[in-house]
Amino acid sequence: MASYVFDKRAWETMSLFEQMGNIGSEVGRALAAKRRNDKQSTESALYRGLDLIDFTAQLWVRRSPHRLKELLRARELFIQSVTTTREDKTLEPYFMQFAIAARLRR
Repeated sequence: MASYVFDKRAWETMSLFEQMGNIGSEVGRALAAKRRNDKQSTESALYRGLDLIDFTAQLWVRRSPHRLKELLRARELFIQSVTTTREDKTLEPYFMQFAIAARLRR
């Protein structure tokens, strides 16, 4: 598996929209790789996405605990969509809305 660098300090400075949009990128990569039957890329994107979600959850416990339940539900659906045959078709559009919002706020 390829290694990657996750800059936690930079992540902490991102807005909620930027964080969720970036998580959505990994969700999309994982699901696209799964559809291509590329197990290595699927696994890599899954782990990167989970790292981002988990670190974001740690931040939100301190900053925005009321949003935590929604993030953890998205994590649950992400894992289910990647590891089973029950792909949640609303997952990618859900994250895309954050990416669009982040882009509009620039």
